[in-house]
Amino acid sequence: MSKAWIEELDWDKGDGLIPAIVQDAGDGRVLMLGYMNAQALSTTLDKGQVTFFSRSRNSLWTKGETSENYLELVDIAPDCDRDTLLVQAIPHGPTCHLGTATCFGETGWPPVGFLSRLARIIAQRQGEDPESSYTARLLAEGIARCAQKVGEEGVEVALAAVSDTPDKLTEEAADLLYHLLVCLQSANVDLDQVCKQLAARHTPPP
Repeated sequence: MSKAWIEELDWDKGDGLIPAIVQDAGDGRVLMLGYMNAQALSTTLDKGQVTFFSRSRNSLWTKGETSENYLELVDIAPDCDRDTLLVQAIPHGPTCHLGTATCFGETGWPPVGFLSRLARIIAQRQGEDPESSYTARLLAEGIARCAQKVGEEGVEVALAAVSDTPDKLTEEAADLLYHLLVCLQSANVDLDQVCKQLAARHTPPP
């Protein structure tokens, strides 16, 4: 990621500091707000771990340097006035020092963003004791079984769509999405890859 744009930011407005809003790159939740000076931003780009300037300690600090709950950098973008940063990151553990996922408490996931959270939970189940959960058992049975479940659930969705209630279709669609995520995990295909493929196919209207 280039550093050429760092000098173009409006550092004067905040006396050398710029607020940095950190967003979960997967599910879209706002994780925390911190402040960066030019050195903190440069260090973030170099290390790939989100680093701030602590106003109370008057020094740089990398999120997770004590707890190991690092924020793995995905992207950074300035706003239109170039005086605020949006930082997209992958959290490795709770972001808040109080142990919650975000510094704003246990906020709910955006409805679509929850798919990313569910994909992470499924990934955590791989390799666990098959008796510990249905997901772990399904993953242990292998890709063929996972694919079979996707086929079965797809048929259930189709039947519900033409002969059942909206509530039943909703339930069956949820089952299909869950089993599709399990199948992707079994095949080592990341949900982000699927989303990027969909985005690549999308042609905005003129």
